[in-house]
Amino acid sequence: MTEGTVLAHDQGKKVYLALNIFPRNEDLAAMAAYLPRLVQTGIDAVIVADPGVFQLVQRVLPGMPIHISTQANLCNQETVNFWETQGARRAVLARELTLEEIRQIRKSTKMELEVFVHGAMCMAYSGRCLLSSYLTGRDANRGDCSQPCRWEYTLCEEKRPGQAFPVIEDRGKTSLLNSRDLNLIRHLPDLIRTGVKSLKIEGRMKSLYYVAAVTRVYRKALDTYRKNPAAYRFREEWWEELQKVSHRPYTTGFLFPENDAPMQAPESADYIQPYDFVGIVLETDGKRARIEARNKIRLGDRIEWIGPKTASFETEIQVIRDPGGTPIPCAQPQQTFETVTDLPVAPFHLLRRKR
Repeated sequence: MTEGTVLAHDQGKKVYLALNIFPRNEDLAAMAAYLPRLVQTGIDAVIVADPGVFQLVQRVLPGMPIHISTQANLCNQETVNFWETQGARRAVLARELTLEEIRQIRKSTKMELEVFVHGAMCMAYSGRCLLSSYLTGRDANRGDCSQPCRWEYTLCEEKRPGQAFPVIEDRGKTSLLNSRDLNLIRHLPDLIRTGVKSLKIEGRMKSLYYVAAVTRVYRKALDTYRKNPAAYRFREEWWEELQKVSHRPYTTGFLFPENDAPMQAPESADYIQPYDFVGIVLETDGKRARIEARNKIRLGDRIEWIGPKTASFETEIQVIRDPGGTPIPCAQPQQTFETVTDLPVAPFHLLRRKR
């Protein structure tokens, strides 16, 4: 954690530790022993949902900034004001709020506000769900959700035990509880004008490719707006880019109730995956690139390269050499290989291939 925090700080970024479980008594002693070790990591804040954990952090780590998690059900100004009086630095508002409700909360508090703008949605209120705990013994409120809301279910009638009836929505099945993914890329100006401090992308259990690709789009949109708010225009290429990452059907969630946006996708819990993440650039000298394959890459593959500050571009893989310099027909997952490129690639550029 210390190494990662140093790396993030070198890039001008902050690191927040998610400490937002709802612990049982047996968890508290271990947590109290764990907390002092966080000081040496250099993290910038902790994210907390439970009042007991909040008090524990204040007692063990005095002065550590505390952000209140969305799991604390921050749905109204009185709740936000309560946490402000306790000394919280930031409130991560509930996903269930409308744009107007966010505006009202902003007017009532001086605390920093954070809102979700993209990623997986939980079918339960502010993420507080017992399905996983009940069905699998894995407690979602202690960080171990098995996502049973994504499963397929059948109907069982009380007087016909053991007999399951299919509930067909589409394609012969249904996923009754399956939520769509949040996507507010078109509405950033509305959110910015409410006065929120931070926009949050749900990246839990996601690949580094997903996090990088999605953050890249929102970073471009925010920087474009900040450069000249009056001249800001949404670019369809941003929307198209977000279609390329693995996702479920998109929704604007609760932000605009008048639009009656669909939030469930009962026809299927499957991801839409138009591209595969196939590699990451480790080193380059401007003519050759050393790459770690994350999926099989073959000679002749059409590969799209994406980086944080450059437009994406596509090339054909014409050379693959193993670490010893021997030409090979393909690179296997986790294999390091070298290819030829005269395009502006840099370490940490990502490679993807259309399915």
